[in-house]
Amino acid sequence: MGALRRLIATVARSQATVLITGESGTGKELIARALHEASERRLGRFVAINCGAIPRELIESELFGHRKGAFTGAVVDRIGRFEQAHGGTIFLDEIGDLPLDMQVKLLRVLQERMVDPVGSVQSTRIDVRVVAATHRDLEAEVLAGRFREDLYYRLNVLPLASPALRERAEDVPELLIHHAGRLAPEGCAPITFDQPTVEALSAYAWPGNVRELSNLVDRFTTLFSGRCVSLRDIPLPMLPKGLHAAQEAMALQAHTTPTVYNLMSPAGHTAGETAGPESAHGAADAAHPAELTSQVATDVEQSILMAQGGPTVVLPPEGLSLKDHLAETERSLLEQALARSGGNVSQTARLLQLQRTTLIEKLNKYAMRAA
Repeated sequence: MGALRRLIATVARSQATVLITGESGTGKELIARALHEASERRLGRFVAINCGAIPRELIESELFGHRKGAFTGAVVDRIGRFEQAHGGTIFLDEIGDLPLDMQVKLLRVLQERMVDPVGSVQSTRIDVRVVAATHRDLEAEVLAGRFREDLYYRLNVLPLASPALRERAEDVPELLIHHAGRLAPEGCAPITFDQPTVEALSAYAWPGNVRELSNLVDRFTTLFSGRCVSLRDIPLPMLPKGLHAAQEAMALQAHTTPTVYNLMSPAGHTAGETAGPESAHGAADAAHPAELTSQVATDVEQSILMAQGGPTVVLPPEGLSLKDHLAETERSLLEQALARSGGNVSQTARLLQLQRTTLIEKLNKYAMRAA
């Protein structure tokens, strides 16, 4: 991202057309705005238009404008987006969704810097910097006949690539800091995350990229305002499916004391705060992320030992299914807790140190019923 910012600063000095590529949610419009703000056109307008969100019959009028009486409903003259951006920058988002007939007209505008409003007999000269973006592979679209080759080369003068979040997982803690601070209600502290949760979020594939991360932080801010968020406490329907397995693994570590990420720290370092009163040693108590990963297997083993109440577990010569063994252990503990509480859900949840919603999900998983 540092290299991308330096490239933006260089490209911004040019007047040439820019093509930004990248998956949805990676921040292509933010890159376009950064280009505009760093350019000599920053005093002009930045006009954005999503080429895939406008009905086919209206897109020509939207881009180039129309004159009164040009078609039914055209009761007044309308200035198109290119004219609105005169002296500034126009951002053509999802350019790969532009219909072929409009691609021809856009090519002429890029070549001649003139627009023809619908119903007008006179062309209008424009002075705009064009920045286009797409999540599609335009070279593949050209080969498939869905995108004009000459337009592709006209747009692809200065290419910029917006990387997917999974390609820069080390940025996830910083992004959590930023969005938690941005989304915190006025007068409330931002939410924080325990370290295993940050590790799980960093390992997640993020198919929706930064937009998905922002939405998830917004969701957690609503559910856990001002609190420390732990993945194991989040109701399953509130989590992306890709994090369900991570939550199951974390549930086995519920006996451990989490290290809290202090999201007020601009550098994203741990604050050294822990959930237990014994944590008086500050940052020295914080486990290194690599150590947390390497301890997962050990924590699972310790969970089994605690559940069985013995110092050892004998592995049969033929081996066993760890998944099935853990499921049997979990089911047994649920049955014991239900029996001890007389089937009371709230008391059972307290005995097992679970959220009530998490307990209900586990009971449903094993087709068990409370009294």
